[in-house]
Amino acid sequence: MAHAKNHDYHILNPSIWPLTGAVSAFVMLFGAVLWMHDSGPYMFLIGFVGVLYTMYAWWSDTVAEGESGVDYTPVVRIGLRYGFILFIMSEVMFFSAWFWVFFKNALYPMGPESPMVDGQWPPAGIETFDPWHLPLINTLVLLCSGAAATWAHHALTHENNRKDLKAGLWLAVLLGMLFTAFQIYEYSHAAFGFSGNIYGATFFMATGFHGFHVVIGTIFLAVCLFRAYRGHFTPENHVGFEAAEWYWHFVDVVWLFLFCAVYIWGG
Repeated sequence: MAHAKNHDYHILNPSIWPLTGAVSAFVMLFGAVLWMHDSGPYMFLIGFVGVLYTMYAWWSDTVAEGESGVDYTPVVRIGLRYGFILFIMSEVMFFSAWFWVFFKNALYPMGPESPMVDGQWPPAGIETFDPWHLPLINTLVLLCSGAAATWAHHALTHENNRKDLKAGLWLAVLLGMLFTAFQIYEYSHAAFGFSGNIYGATFFMATGFHGFHVVIGTIFLAVCLFRAYRGHFTPENHVGFEAAEWYWHFVDVVWLFLFCAVYIWGG
């Protein structure tokens, strides 16, 4: 009785994963610097594998804690939701930086003599994408993927319908993969490069950073799909799936801003 749990919090056991994650990230960063100085990618790849293994092992422990039935009390679940909201807010700040750079250079393009008079946006010789062709299709694809994720969440929380939960997740993942494929196709047909002009640099940084988030979000939803087949998630306890859905809707909203600001207005 002296050691019985008499509180609603989850006291974590000692873990090696923060240390392995930090060491692997340092090795990966140091290896990337060496790679940039023509020393080969080997140290970078070693660190990268260490980071991936740490992520897999650490999140496996987290999933086991969530499925234990005792660790994730209502108080703990609220804390996890607050923590993920703060994480998304930090991501908003990342994208705010790319939007700031794009708008600054679009509104005050730097010219050879006067940045206010001689500048031109997009720069001379840049052929931008037509927003009403592939970018519009990709917008619809991503919005449909977000709707599928919402369908899966509604099926779980309101009906406990695991068949529709899996169907919605399948659709969301496949549409996320289709978005990435279309984005790669678009990049391969770009009439401008990443270097040599500020338009290409800001375009590829903003849309590429978003594309990276789409890949991460697709993996996030795929893990939730795998867990759904394992019998995980209940209408009362599904914080992992809820976080994936929030993340996916965040990716949707950012893309709408990118589509309106970069493709339509900025082009």
